[in-house]
Parts: sequence; structure tokens; C-alpha cells
Amino acid sequence: MKTFVLPLGLLLLLAAEILRVYFIMPFPGSQQSNTITIAYWLDQNILWLRLVLLAVIAYPAILVFRQRKRRVLLGFVLLLYGLVFYFFNFRFLAEKMFYQPRIKSFSSAKTNKVKEDKLVLGVEINGEAKAYPLQLIGYHHQVRDTVGGMPVMVTYCTVCRTGRVFSPMVNGKNETFRLVGMDHFNAMFEDASTNSWWRQVSGEAIAGPLKGQTLKELPSQQMTLSAWLRQHPTSTVLQPDTSFTKAYKDLADFDKGTIKSNLEKRDVHSWQPKSWVIGVAFGKEAKAYDWNELVSKQMIQDSLPGLPLLIALEIDTASFHVWNRNVNGSMLQFQKQGNMPLLKDVNTGSTWDMNGVCLSGMMKGNRLQPVQASQEFWHSWQTFHPNTKNK
Repeated sequence: MKTFVLPLGLLLLLAAEILRVYFIMPFPGSQQSNTITIAYWLDQNILWLRLVLLAVIAYPAILVFRQRKRRVLLGFVLLLYGLVFYFFNFRFLAEKMFYQPRIKSFSSAKTNKVKEDKLVLGVEINGEAKAYPLQLIGYHHQVRDTVGGMPVMVTYCTVCRTGRVFSPMVNGKNETFRLVGMDHFNAMFEDASTNSWWRQVSGEAIAGPLKGQTLKELPSQQMTLSAWLRQHPTSTVLQPDTSFTKAYKDLADFDKGTIKSNLEKRDVHSWQPKSWVIGVAFGKEAKAYDWNELVSKQMIQDSLPGLPLLIALEIDTASFHVWNRNVNGSMLQFQKQGNMPLLKDVNTGSTWDMNGVCLSGMMKGNRLQPVQASQEFWHSWQTFHPNTKNK
């Protein structure tokens, strides 16, 4: 019985350490199944699991250690456990691989050092605008800040290519979050108060005491820094933290999808797992639009129930806009004017620019209302919007 307890206890000890991390990190085969319940249980109970299993194997281990022939084997197994413990608690954990900025600095357009062709996630609240380069927030996964007097949580998951901005207020408290891992290839955060796990792509708590609650998403736009500054000339721009120069360099080609990592590299063909799409969700409806089609046509017009859409791509082929085509009760139809960047509505012949502002014609002075949308990998949009339609 004693000889049976020791190997079983050691095996369970190794399994607990490995599976606790395996289920929430992008190891082969770890992200395809619905294992979040067991992953959460292991994470929250790992301490007492270790203590119980170590207590169970302690006496049999002492007996074996007294036997010279088996002492070496036991020592090897214990060394193996030590290595597993180290790597799965200090090297493979998300919070040990990705850190928050140590120095968070912003610059005006005049003093900014970020190249203007880099993609940013732009946020404007109460008249204050800020831009967060994807290359930077893609490494950090979240950047906490204040915009227009409101606390914000700017998040990005490079494996899903999803950028989201949330209010970190949870039950009236400005909550603190840490990166804990991922589920179905999407970054996952844990709050400090209840240890609940929150999904980056939707802001929904998927495990823990607050399961089912959702963070409030705040409007944001993805475009080149140049396009953002054209719309928001007084915007400030998040600058690189020199402590993470190498990590930022590893994501230098992420914007264009030419990065070497298979988890983050774009598939140039349409409707493949790593193909780019523009996703729009409205009410209970969701729809994805092929990025290649948008590049080819420069403009797509469509509708979701109750929401007529205009999707336009700027001449930089990187900045996109999604607007509501309903203006003052009229559903406008648009056509390209020349080779962009101007649009003309067929209804009145008015001319519109890439800021969504009508420059001339009967509609002059009106502005198209932006619709929250995101560019992301097709596998991500499809996974988290299982009933989505695609065009």
C-alpha cells in the first residue's frame, strides 16, 4: 500500500501543477475545449492540494529514502517536481511573462516618438482623447489610465487581435485586475477582490463569485496614429516604456500581420482561422465582414436589423471606420468619389470625408455616428459570436 501511495501522490502533485497552467495558457490542445471550470478550481485550490498531497507522500518518501537502491530514483522524481514547480509557477504563468508599464508617459503630437503609421486604439471621453499603440498594449495586455476624468482599462489580446476598452468599475469599486491566462485563445483577467476571471473580448466574468457580470465597454476606434491625430489633433499618445524595448520589438510586425508567431500571424486568405475580419454586434445580431473584400472595394454597405452600416477603408489600407448610415431619419446610400478619401451620398449628392463629416451639399454640417466595431481574427469572432453571419 505504501509503495502505491508514493507514486500516485507524486503523479497527482505533478498533474496539479501542470494542468493548473496548461488549461489557461496556449499549450498544444489546451484552448479548444471548455475546461474553464476545472482550470478555475485548480487555480483557486492549488495551495491546499499541494499541502495535502505533500502530507500524503511524506511518510512513504521517508521510508523509500532510507533504501539506498531507491534513494536516487526518489531524488530524481523530487528534482523533477521542483523543476515543474519552478517553470509552471515562475516562467509559464501569464503574469510572469507580461508586465504592466513601469513608466506610463504620454506625449502630444509634436513631441510624440511613435511612428504615425502604427496602429492605435483611440479613446475619447469628455473631450479628452488618448491613443494607445497596439505594439505597446499588445505586450502589456492591459493599461490602466484615466481619460476625461474616467478610469479606463485599455486591453488588447494579440492572439485574438481584439482591442477593447472597459470601465474597471465593479459594484461601485475601481477594481484591480491581473492577467491570469487565456480561454479559447482570449486573454483572461482576475479581479483582486473576488478572484473572478474575466474574458477580454467581452468583459464578461466567466468563473468565480461574479460569474455572469459584465464590465461596461467604452467606445474606442482602431486606426493609424496619423488618422487618429487628424480627427483628434490635441490627442496625447502613449509612449514606449524603455524597460520593455525588446518585448515591443518582438511585436514590431504585428500591425501588418507579418509577425513570425503562428499565434499572431495573419492568414492572407479569406475566412481562415487567422484571417482578418471586421466584426459588428448590435442587439442579438452579429456579423463579420471580410477584410480582403473591404481592401478590394474600399467601402461596404450593409444592414443589421435596425442598423444600416457603412464600412469604409482609408487610403492607408489600415484605418477603417464603421458608421450608421441613418442620418436624421434618412437611410443614406453611398458611393466612392474618385479614389477616396471622399464619399458621396446618392440621396442628396452631399460629400463626406473620412471623419464622417459632411463637407458640402444638403447634408453639410451633419456627422455620421460611429458604430462600435473591431478588427480581429476570424476564429476569435466566430468563437465568441457563434451565431454570427458573415459577408
